[in-house]
Amino acid sequence: MKFYHRATGQLLAERVVLANTFFLRLRGLIARRRLAPDEALWLRPCNGVHTWWMHYAIDVIFLDRELRIVKLVENMRPFRLTAPNRETRSVLEMSAHSISRANLKVGDQLEIVRDK
Repeated sequence: MKFYHRATGQLLAERVVLANTFFLRLRGLIARRRLAPDEALWLRPCNGVHTWWMHYAIDVIFLDRELRIVKLVENMRPFRLTAPNRETRSVLEMSAHSISRANLKVGDQLEIVRDK
């Protein structure tokens, strides 16, 4: 599956892994050494994240039910924790600096295209 910025059509993540079970969300990116610029982890359902035991910084995109951005956390370093966000239904974790490269803003709409 792929994530796009709806207004611009820009491809944000070409290789997205869905973490939609308790154990997949719990493990998250901990076992990964690095995220490539075209990779992302989509945590669903989720309204907050941590970077315990990770070895690199990530960008975190908080999404509502319609995949509209409700909060952005750039360059979240290892061993940090976000507060839960009431509006958030899922979270997209991407490589650090992805938010600034794509010029994402709160209120922007994202779109999923599933692989065939």
